[in-house]
Amino acid sequence: MSRVDLSWRRFIMPPIHPEGWRFVAVFAAMTLLMWVLFKPLGVICLVLTVWCYFFFRNPQRAVPAGDSLVLSPADGIVSKIADVVPPKEMEMGDEPMTRVSIFMSVFSVHVNRAPMAGKIVKMHYRPGAFVDVSLDKESENNERQELALETKDGKKIIFVQIAGLVARRILTFVKEGDSVKAGERFGLIRFGSRLDVYLPKGTAVRVIEGQTAVAGETVLADINITGASAQGEIF
Repeated sequence: MSRVDLSWRRFIMPPIHPEGWRFVAVFAAMTLLMWVLFKPLGVICLVLTVWCYFFFRNPQRAVPAGDSLVLSPADGIVSKIADVVPPKEMEMGDEPMTRVSIFMSVFSVHVNRAPMAGKIVKMHYRPGAFVDVSLDKESENNERQELALETKDGKKIIFVQIAGLVARRILTFVKEGDSVKAGERFGLIRFGSRLDVYLPKGTAVRVIEGQTAVAGETVLADINITGASAQGEIF
């Protein structure tokens, strides 16, 4: 398990992703200008600056050890678990796979992390609409970035970044042929969206719908274990 800096400074002012600095700079400049011209607007801009910093926060995570563990690629709520046919562009056949969907709100950490260690063997970007990702059928035509990963044991999973109603920009920092570590930062989606993970059908899923997931820490499944998935209720 990786070590995490637990100092109080990391909690008060967590590091932010480099992609966020220009947005913070713009809001900070607006804050200074409005503070001089009209202080009430300056206060509003200050709140927006703090929110922007908060949105792009990039905290460290304690990544569990285990080559067969499938980790959550995103912070958010497990919104749906279902068996569905994987994206045809990933060339994984027409047999259903188990899909775990994680919904990110505008208050979630939006840095995405690799669910497993392995090699990115295929990527496909699909332009599309910006429908509310909580609407399963309607959001099938949303903009998305699809990635297929192969582990050193030859097993494959798919994970998909999906733009949402507010999220209008998907950023992916890896390319085909790259190797990634479990929990490694691989992308970011701005302002709310969804991440889908496709597992071999029959994989025992360890999370349930409604559960909170933490990117790089929450174990979604063990790819080597099949059988009944977790069951329970959220209170």
